[in-house]
Order: sequence, then structure tokens, then C-alpha cells
Amino acid sequence: MATFVLVHGAWQGGWCWKRVAKLLRRAGHDVFTPTLTGLGERSHLFSKDIDLDTHITDVLAVIEWEELSEIILCGHSYGGMVVTGVADHAPEKIRSLVYLDALVPDDGQNTLDCLPAEAASGLRDGSMDGRAAPGPAEAFSVNADDRAWVDRRNVAHPFRSFEQPIRLVGDWEKVARRIYVYATGWTPGIGRPYFEKVSHETEWRAVSVECGHYVMIDVPEELTRILLAEV
Repeated sequence: MATFVLVHGAWQGGWCWKRVAKLLRRAGHDVFTPTLTGLGERSHLFSKDIDLDTHITDVLAVIEWEELSEIILCGHSYGGMVVTGVADHAPEKIRSLVYLDALVPDDGQNTLDCLPAEAASGLRDGSMDGRAAPGPAEAFSVNADDRAWVDRRNVAHPFRSFEQPIRLVGDWEKVARRIYVYATGWTPGIGRPYFEKVSHETEWRAVSVECGHYVMIDVPEELTRILLAEV
């Protein structure tokens, strides 16, 4: 039995993993899908003071209080910032680090630094009162049947978490197994530069899937197979 911790991206919540979590549990594994502070069912806790450190602490707290180890830790999109910070704090707890069409920051970068310039500019222009409004599901090429569900569930994201630079000592690179999953079916396709970079690095396994950005919603069975390969 393996232990999976699945970290959602901006605007989402643990709800987005329900299909993948069901499949992993059916295969006999433990699955945790924490919702980051200010989002999903924790949106009532929104505050302008929520930053990247808050979200990193959210996941570290799950690992501590559930006494988890040998974790397969997966972060989607903005969740790549979070899982990198988590792995830098507790590399000894993590068996595999999976970036699901996610940002892979260097020390001192924030989310806006890691995004294409046009996307970062759009987030800045669209933020108000410390909140970044969610874009429509269609913009992320979510399949037509699930767009209404995604639009109904996504909420404004604490903008400060996009602005705070990540501080890394480099311990996250002690995690020996690292996987990048690139979703090829949408534009701007934030995963492409990371996928191309790590495809040439022996420490990484690089995989591409033909779907929109919300891989866990569009192709849950395929994503589950990719995750189970780490068991």
C-alpha cells in the first residue's frame, strides 16, 4: 500500500481529485487531498494575508498530523510551488515528487515569475481586494461535460500567494524520484518549458498526456496509471 498526497492548483480545492482518489483507493492505497487555506470548502477562511508559506504549511501539517512517510506527493499547476516548498522542508518523507502540468520554481521565484508573461499580466490586472478571480474552465480546455462543474466549484484565489517568492535551500532535490506530466491540449501550456527541460535530465521521468490543463478531471484513469507507476 502506498500513500498519495495530491495538492490542487489555484482556485480549486481537494474536490478536483475525487475521481483519481477513488481509483487509487480502489487499488488499495491511502490518499490525502488537502484543500489549501482560503479555497474550496475552506474558502470561508479567506484572508489577504494568506501567502505561499500558508499553503506549504497546510500540506506539511497533513504530513505531520497524519504521520505520513514514503509519500508520493503530486502538485498540479500552482500546486507545483507548494509541493516544491514541502519537499524542501521534508525530503525524507517523500518517495516520489510528481509535477502535474505544474510550475517548478527556482529559489527566489514567485508564481508570477514562473508563468508566461501574458498570463502573469492577466492575473495582476484581474486581481482585486487581494483576490485573483478564476478564469473560465473553457480557457483551460476542460472537457465540455465538466466545465459547468469546474466553474461552479472554483473560487477566487489569495493573490498574495502568487506574489510571495519561494525560499529554497535545495533539499527538495534530494527526492530521488521526480516526474513531470505535461498536458499538451491547451494554450498557453505552462508545462511545456518544464517538460522540455527535464526531458534531458536523468533525475526526471517526463510524460505527456493529450488533454487540457485539468488532467485529473479530463483523464483520471490515465493519470491514475501514471501515479501507480510510482508505487
